[in-house]
Amino acid sequence: MELSSPRFKALAVSAGFTFWFFIITSILGVFTLEYFAIFIVIVFPLMQFLSIKVSSALDIFAIYNTKFFLGILFVFVISLYGIFFRILRIDLLRTKRHNGSYWHDMEQLKPSRILKEY
Repeated sequence: MELSSPRFKALAVSAGFTFWFFIITSILGVFTLEYFAIFIVIVFPLMQFLSIKVSSALDIFAIYNTKFFLGILFVFVISLYGIFFRILRIDLLRTKRHNGSYWHDMEQLKPSRILKEY
């Protein structure tokens, strides 16, 4: 972000503000398209107008916003994998034997099922 133009930084930060506005108002249950449109109409031109004056502040906000967003995304994705593996009874480490597992037990492979021997 440090090498980007101030206008691009302002655009990225405005998109971040818009994203957080959407998330927070949705959680609070007060989200409407009218409020969202008003927020966009106010924030985007204001940030473009002030982009040169607050360029260093935009860098700081963009860095922390990215770290926070990616942290939340990482925790969410890892949690989803854990939930799906629990539902599908997938044991990645194969520490337990499950009768209803999707993993095939290679130890029970009979020599008669081997088609080609070298």
